[in-house]
Amino acid sequence: MDSATATSLAGRAIAIPETRQLDVLARLLERRGATVLKVPLVAIYDAPNWEPVLQWIQRFISSTPTYFVILTGEGLSRLLALADKNALKDDFIQALSRARTLCRGPKPERVLRSLGLRADIKALAPTTDGVIETLKNLPLEGLKVGVQLYGQDPNLKLMNYLASRRADVDQVAPYIYADESEADQVVDLIHSLNRGEIDVITFTSQPQYHRLVQVARKHELEAELSTGLQKACVAAVGPVVKNQLEADGHTVAIMPGKAFFMKPLVTEIMRYLRQD
Repeated sequence: MDSATATSLAGRAIAIPETRQLDVLARLLERRGATVLKVPLVAIYDAPNWEPVLQWIQRFISSTPTYFVILTGEGLSRLLALADKNALKDDFIQALSRARTLCRGPKPERVLRSLGLRADIKALAPTTDGVIETLKNLPLEGLKVGVQLYGQDPNLKLMNYLASRRADVDQVAPYIYADESEADQVVDLIHSLNRGEIDVITFTSQPQYHRLVQVARKHELEAELSTGLQKACVAAVGPVVKNQLEADGHTVAIMPGKAFFMKPLVTEIMRYLRQD
C-alpha cells in the first residue's frame, strides 16, 4: 500500500455498527488512516433449538433435494459445523455435491469453494427478488427444494413463490441474530451522529439498522437519529440493506456496484470521500 492510500481516510470518522467481521472492516479502514468508532449492535448465534436443524441435515443427506437455495454463507457454515459435531460432515458435503445449489450472493459461493464445490446457479441479483427471478427459469413442480433462511426471517415472499410453483420445500434456520451491545453505546453513537461528528456510518446487515432504530425509539431519540443520518454519509454493503434504509426515508450515498462485501465497500467509501 502506498503512502497516499494509507492516509486517504486520514481525519475521517467512520462508524461501523457490526459484530461479524467487525475487526476485518475496522482494519481495512484504519490502514487507510480513518478513525473507526466500533459500535457492535448484533451478534450471531446457533439456533437455540438445534435438534430441528440436525434433523434437516439428516433429511438432506438421506433425501437430497433437487435444488438447494443458500441465502447466506453464515448459514451454510453453521450447517457444516453442526454436521461436523455429529459426525455427518462428509455425508453432508457429498449430499451438497448431488444437489443443484443456488447461491444468493458471493458469500455462500466462497463457502462452497472452500469445500471443493462450486455454485451450480448464481442468483441474478443478491436479493430475494433476484432468487425468485432465477427460479422462474427452473422446473420446480413436484421437486424438492431445500432453503437455508437468513437468520429467523421466514422469507414469506420466497416461500409463497415456491408454493405457487408447487415445489416441495424443506427450509432450515441454522442461526439467529441477538442483540449484544449495551444500549448506552448505541445512544452515544446516535448523539455523535446528531452532533455531526461521524463522516460515514456503514451498514452490512438489516438487523444492525433495526437495532439502531429500536434503541432510538426506546430512548426517544428517533428525531435525533434521523437528523444524524442526514448529517453523515450512509454506506450500505449491498442492495438489501440499501433498500431497507431508503424505505425508511434515509439517503444511501455509498454502495459497491457489483461485489457486495467488505473490500469493495471500503473502496467505495474512499472514492466517495475523495470527491467530498
